[in-house]
Amino acid sequence: MKLCIALDLPSSEQNLQLLNSIKEHNGLWIKVGFRTYIRDGKKFLRQIKEINPDFKIFLDLKLYDIPNTMADAAEEIANLGVDMFNIHASSGKVAMQTVMGRLAKLPKRPLVLAVTALTSFSSEGFKEVYNKDLADTATQFAKDAYNSGLDGVVCSAFESLDIKNSTSKDFLTLTPGIRPFGEDANDQQRVATIDIAKDNLVDYIVVGRPIYKSDNPSAKVKQILEKL
Repeated sequence: MKLCIALDLPSSEQNLQLLNSIKEHNGLWIKVGFRTYIRDGKKFLRQIKEINPDFKIFLDLKLYDIPNTMADAAEEIANLGVDMFNIHASSGKVAMQTVMGRLAKLPKRPLVLAVTALTSFSSEGFKEVYNKDLADTATQFAKDAYNSGLDGVVCSAFESLDIKNSTSKDFLTLTPGIRPFGEDANDQQRVATIDIAKDNLVDYIVVGRPIYKSDNPSAKVKQILEKL
């Protein structure tokens, strides 16, 4: 299991300060989301690698559009040199296959994950939007992604094991909303601890607030890595 740290602070300076405080921890994955990338762009991606070239970048933009537009965007993302990015599984199999077909033409491509159900959704909230059961639909989305050639999915820890059983143990699962030691859930609904993630064979856990709100982020990262 690998640790992915969400950079969700209000400014580039604060995000860079956080990264500098944890730069001694090699092999970390760094999640760059909408706000950070829209504000700070490609320059910020370079700055991450300058702080520690061993950091891996997960660009969390959740692409969702018509197939060719998604493939165009995916190719541009690959050219940024990031290590992982994601798209929405609900964009459909044709869109996912088009993205992977485009990336297959490149000499090197990042990992591609499909978002199944956002962890901010409760079961009731998901049904209001999709008119389907959350767990069953998340698994079906994962099967669609697996059959479309993607590397894995973004899901909650509670869906990870069923997804792997329905696809492959090697099909990656990345779970946002991890509260390593039972911290507050905040705006997430389906949160989990490290122990729950381990039991469900999660490959990547995403941790944000418990690290950047800590008085000593580096010590918190060390504590999480030791637990992993």
